[in-house]
Parts: sequence; C-alpha cells; structure tokens
Amino acid sequence: MKVQELKTATGKLFLTIYFDEQENWVYNDWSGYVSPENVEQGSLAVLAALEKYKVPYGLNDNRHLVGRWDQSVDWIEQQWIPRATAAGLRYYAHVVDGESFAAASSADMLNRVQGRFRMRIFQDMQEARDWLRSCRDGAGADS
Repeated sequence: MKVQELKTATGKLFLTIYFDEQENWVYNDWSGYVSPENVEQGSLAVLAALEKYKVPYGLNDNRHLVGRWDQSVDWIEQQWIPRATAAGLRYYAHVVDGESFAAASSADMLNRVQGRFRMRIFQDMQEARDWLRSCRDGAGADS
C-alpha cells in the first residue's frame, strides 16, 4: 500500500514510501538526484511510516538514485538512526546499483549504524527481500 510520495521543489518525484502488509516492512523507493534537504525530508517521512506501522523491517531501494548523498550521512547518523532504532527498526536491507555513485554513500551509512540495528547492502532486490524474510523468520538474524 502506498503511504506517501515526495517531490522536489521543481515537482520531480524523489521518494515513494510503501507499507507492505504481507511482508510486514516499510519499502522506500528513492529516485533521481536528492539534495540534502530531500534526504532529510524523505528520511523523516520514512521514520513516520516506521513509527506508524511499528515494524522492525525496512527495505530501502537506492537503485534509481543519481549521485552521492554524502552530505546527509552525518545527519542520518546523528538524527535518523537513533530515532529509527527508538521506533523499533531492527533490520534494514539497503539495495544499491553497485555502479552508481550513491553506493559509496550507502557504504558510509553502513559504517555509522554501528550495531544499532542490522543493516546489509545488496545489489539484488530479491536477495534483499530474502534476507529480510529470513530475519523475520529467525534464520538470518545473525547474518
């Protein structure tokens, strides 16, 4: 179920948030170029969805992003990660296009999570979904 769509000041869609009731996770589909303001706005909307649906699983799709979002990683570490953890996030599958510049920003985020929740980076959506399912079923919680 689509929860929210966010657009840039020029009207370009940069984030669509879904709640997948069957899988019991929040799915975020980011696209285009995102400014630090877009990242903050979108991340707060993701946080609101995590809080509303009270799910410990997040599926973050960055395959359609253009460019890096390094300027936002400090804010994510200091603001978003603690709040997402407090909201109950425990497992976060982050899907990237390994050839994109955004993949480096994702790796930086992974380093900053520091065990507050489990995060893995994938280049394949099906592998990310399978990992989240295994975490939900108790088999992948340690991987």
